[in-house]
Amino acid sequence: MVTIGIVAFQGGFYEHYAMLLRAFAETSIEGEVKLVKKKKDLEGLDGIIIPGGESTTIGKIAHKTGILYDIKEVIESGKPTLATCAGAIMLAKKVRDAKVPEFSQPLLGVMDIGVVRNYFGRQRESFELDLHIEGMDEAPYRGIFIRAPAIVDIWGGARAISKITYNKEEIIVFASQGSILATTFHPELTGDARIHKRFISLVKR
Repeated sequence: MVTIGIVAFQGGFYEHYAMLLRAFAETSIEGEVKLVKKKKDLEGLDGIIIPGGESTTIGKIAHKTGILYDIKEVIESGKPTLATCAGAIMLAKKVRDAKVPEFSQPLLGVMDIGVVRNYFGRQRESFELDLHIEGMDEAPYRGIFIRAPAIVDIWGGARAISKITYNKEEIIVFASQGSILATTFHPELTGDARIHKRFISLVKR
């Protein structure tokens, strides 16, 4: 039995929940999904997901409820982690905003990446794009980018898994570090469970 927790303060946690159930069914892996809102919800997890949404809101609620550093400890202990969009922002050690000169938000700071929030613009600049992802040799993966950040710096143990060309520049949209996966797009909003299956395979190692 594999148990995966989803941080459930705000954002697309129900979509991740549904996608995990689909991935479990398609791989015939027995799994359980828990919504994480309190420290006790972190007990017994084999992996954790930090969903997309509003990174400032997720961070502030996690800090206010006293669970932010418990989540950080879970990740730093080596538990496999999948973070999408806002979740990738929270994992980054360096964060700035493309539109707002000064801002403040609680971060986990566990991944060797620098992220720019709202890199591609606001809601109306959202887009979809076929992605070529390292380790996925089948059909391209359809990435859904909604008020998406971008990974603009990478060092240490982190490495790029997928890049796109935007304004003639290569931008990282999927990175890994050890047992951490971070995307700037929303795999939970597609009909494609391959990234969640990849995450489950990390959890089962």
